Amino acid sequence: MARNMAIGIVADGAFKVLLAAVYGLGAVQVGRQLGVAPWLMIASAVALLICGEVEIRYVRRRSARTYTRLMVGYDAGWALTAAVGLLLARGGSSAGGEVWIGYQLLAAPVFAAVLARGREVGPAGQES
Repeated sequence: MARNMAIGIVADGAFKVLLAAVYGLGAVQVGRQLGVAPWLMIASAVALLICGEVEIRYVRRRSARTYTRLMVGYDAGWALTAAVGLLLARGGSSAGGEVWIGYQLLAAPVFAAVLARGREVGPAGQES
């Protein structure tokens, strides 16, 4: 795997860990800003923490192609739910934050599970 790609993958995982810390430590305050219950913030923090750790741990065990596909899929969903949440909030709904945080709560463990269950990278850099 190219060094720059590995750095990017570790940075993506580290961002999830950092976001988990913000959600966990600021569950009440951040949850209030987003209109989300503190328990949902904490649950999302745990999911993101696990996902970020798995992403970092498997950086050398999976191909760059696998990581790229998974990260694009996860991040596309993240952006889409952020946009939906923003539209809901602009329309006066209190569900915008719940949609966005809920996505992270559900998608992060799926991302981590798919990554962890994938095939190992062989000596030629191909998944076996």
